[in-house]
Amino acid sequence: MTTSPPPTPPSADGLLSAARRNLRELAHGLSHPSHPPVPPLAHAPKHRQRLLPYVVVLALAAIFIPVTINVLTEQYGVIGGLAGILAVAQAAPLLMLAHRPLQAWWIVFPADILGAAVLLGYPVHEYEIWPWPPPTLIGYLFLLLALALRETRRTLVAVWVATGAASLILQLISPGRSNGSALLLVILGAVVLLIGAAVRERGDAQRRLAEQETISEAERAQRTLLEERTRIARELHDVVAHHMSVITVQADSAPYRISGLPEQAREEFGVIAASARESLTEMRRLLAVLRSDGTEGERAPQPGLDRVQQLVEATVRAGLPAELSLSADLHLPDVPQAVDLSAYRIVQEALANVVRHAPGARTRVSITSDGEHLTALVVNDRAEQPGSPLETTGTGHGLVGMRERVRLTGGTLDTGPLPDGGFRVAARLPLVPVPPPTSEDS
Repeated sequence: MTTSPPPTPPSADGLLSAARRNLRELAHGLSHPSHPPVPPLAHAPKHRQRLLPYVVVLALAAIFIPVTINVLTEQYGVIGGLAGILAVAQAAPLLMLAHRPLQAWWIVFPADILGAAVLLGYPVHEYEIWPWPPPTLIGYLFLLLALALRETRRTLVAVWVATGAASLILQLISPGRSNGSALLLVILGAVVLLIGAAVRERGDAQRRLAEQETISEAERAQRTLLEERTRIARELHDVVAHHMSVITVQADSAPYRISGLPEQAREEFGVIAASARESLTEMRRLLAVLRSDGTEGERAPQPGLDRVQQLVEATVRAGLPAELSLSADLHLPDVPQAVDLSAYRIVQEALANVVRHAPGARTRVSITSDGEHLTALVVNDRAEQPGSPLETTGTGHGLVGMRERVRLTGGTLDTGPLPDGGFRVAARLPLVPVPPPTSEDS
C-alpha cells in the first residue's frame, strides 16, 4: 500500500512574494482612486439634491475647525496659533469629501498623526483623550464613511490597515498616556467601513439591475418588432401572391382572348407570364423560410375589414360592450389588401388591449374613409366593471406591432390616454400606393 507524501509547506520565498504582492495591491489602492471626481448625487434630477453633498461637507468643515481649535486650546493647553494650524489641517480637507475623499485622507491622516505627536509635548490632564481627541476621532469617522461610499474594498482595507498601524505605533510610543481612543478608532472605523461598503455595494447592485432591466426591455421590444415584421411579411406574401397569380393568368390567356396579336406581342406576354411564375417561385421559397418555425396556421386566408363585424361581435360575447360604425362611403373591394389587412389587425389588437387592461369598458370602433385615406378609430371609456384588470401594466408590444404595420403602409398612428381615463387608438392608412419606407426610416 502506497501513501502519498505529506504536502510541502510553502517556502519562505513564496510567503515573502505573497506579502509583497499584497502590499503592492494595498499601496495601489491608496494611491489610485477608483472613481472619477464626481459628487455622489451629480446625476440627481433636482438641483437641491445635487447641492446636498457640498452643503454637508461645508457644514462639517464649519463645525470641526472651530471645535478642534477650542478643544486643543482649552483641554490640552495648545497655543492658539498651533491649534489653528492643526485644526485646519485636520478638518479643512473635509471639504474634499464630496469629490476626492481619498486625496482628503492623504491630508487628514498625516495631520492627525502630527497632532497626536504634538500633544506628547504637553502635560497630561485629568480628562485628556490621546492619541485621537474627540473632534479628530469623529471627523476621521466621517472621512472613513465617505471613503466607504466611493472606494473599492482593496482601498478600504488599506486605509483601515494604515489606521490600525498608526494607532498601534502611537500606543507603543506612550502606553501610559493612551486611554483607549487608539483601539476605539480602529473598532469604530471597521464598523463604519463595513456599513458604508454595504450601502455602496447595494446601490451598485441596484444600479446594475436597473441597467440590465433596461437592456432586457429594449431587447424584448426589438424582438417583438422583428416578430411582427416577420408576421407582416407572411401576410403580405398572400396579398402579393394573389396579384402575381392574376398577372400570370392574364398574361397566359391574353393571346387567346385577344385576336390578331402580332408575334412580338405574344412573345412579350409569354415573358411577362414567365417572370410572374419565377416571382411566385421565389416568394414561395422566401415564405418557406419565414414559416420555418412551423406556424402552419398562418396559411389560412388572411382576414380583412369585411370581418370586423365578426370581430366586434366576438368581443361583445366576451363581455366587452362594443359598437361598430362603418362609413357608408367605404367600398371594401376598393381597399388595397395591405391596408385592409393592417386595419383589421390594428382593430383586433386595440380590442384585445381593452379586454386586458380595461375589462368591461364601453368601446366604440369606427372605420371611415375620405377617398384618399382610411381611418380606423378605437376609443374605450374607463372600465366600469368592478375587479382588477387582467394586466395592470403593459409592455407596449401591441403598440409596437401597430406602429410597424402603419409605417409599412405609409400611414400614421395616434395613441394615448383620454382625460376621462379611457384610451384612444387612431390609425390613418392611405388608400393609394405610397413609396416603401427606406432603411433610414426604420
